[in-house]
Amino acid sequence: MTFATHWQACPTPTAPKHLNATFVRAETATINTMFAPLQNDTFLRACLRESTAHTPVWLMRQAGRYLAEYRETRAKAGSFMGLATNTDFATEVTLQPLERFPLDAAILFSDILTVPDAMGLGLSFAIGEGPKFAKVVRDEAAVSALAVPDMAKLQYVFDAVTSIRKALNGRVPLIGFSGSPWTLGCYMVEGAGSSDYRLVKTLMYQRPDLMHRILTINADSVAAYLNAQIEAGAQAVMIFDSWGGVLADAEFKSFSLAYTQRVLSKIHKTFNGETIPSIVFTKGGGLWMSEMQSLDCNVLGMDWSVNLAKARAQLGATHALQGNLDPNVLFASPEQVTEQARAVLDSFGQPHQGDGKGPTHIFNLGHGISQFTPPENVAVLVEAVHSHSKAMRQK
Repeated sequence: MTFATHWQACPTPTAPKHLNATFVRAETATINTMFAPLQNDTFLRACLRESTAHTPVWLMRQAGRYLAEYRETRAKAGSFMGLATNTDFATEVTLQPLERFPLDAAILFSDILTVPDAMGLGLSFAIGEGPKFAKVVRDEAAVSALAVPDMAKLQYVFDAVTSIRKALNGRVPLIGFSGSPWTLGCYMVEGAGSSDYRLVKTLMYQRPDLMHRILTINADSVAAYLNAQIEAGAQAVMIFDSWGGVLADAEFKSFSLAYTQRVLSKIHKTFNGETIPSIVFTKGGGLWMSEMQSLDCNVLGMDWSVNLAKARAQLGATHALQGNLDPNVLFASPEQVTEQARAVLDSFGQPHQGDGKGPTHIFNLGHGISQFTPPENVAVLVEAVHSHSKAMRQK
């Protein structure tokens, strides 16, 4: 089955109960004619474990501070949130890396912490610092006050999704995303980034009931948020479990993996006849590949500590793999960048070719790109991935 016929075979999802049938038919027709046909479906085909002419490549944080044009746009916006909440600015910076590099996917410019911000915790960013919340969630009263936020508070994100999808004009697919329930919970309890996760782990061990309550609300919020992004035009969605790897074995399964699966069980698998692939990336998650194999997603992202050949042997029959170049390779010489990119591709081996489904690979970094990365090395990387992966398919 080809990618196109796979999409056509997918049924239109059941309409929300609060919408009448006439409205739904009109809304579906509007959405289907709102966006240009997709010209490069390589990324989506790889997500669905279908054959591709080359290995698709995109980069986590590909719209960001390593680009001078991003820094200029951020200065005009006045702040990170000023950038993220302005539809025109968010669209502009999402497209900036695609103007420089022939990447195979775009990812929405936003932040993983927009959901707890909509819960009323007060997200802010200072230049040179990470995110901070004005309010924290560390006791029974604060947990009792939590609820799934009104998605109208996040309309700026959905407006950006639609605007970006239109601006892409079918060039490449658009990825939407959110932080995982556990990662969001860490920030909500800690109030900012952490080096030791002391506060969130103290709450988890002393009052697991409160932690589970936070994570349940987070999971339902993330699912609603991702569904709204899909309905606005996102063609794939990704869950960033950035802090999952800090947990002990049993706690990862109970407090991270279980709630990621809760999100996956609630998000759209298809929308308006199109398959919507899902990606899960857990930094430090290589220890739990066997457990993550049960996740109801299409793609598992790997950080740079994972051997792709071993991951393929274990997971290639169930999930596409994404990753996993060490981001610091991009500070080496162009020749070394090329060599290391080829090494990642060779580690995975020749992807599935021909009809049906089989092991496929999406090239990415093992974590987000550094703000200090030379952009010219990104160009070298993308060219190396495309040229070497094409050559591999000719062997």
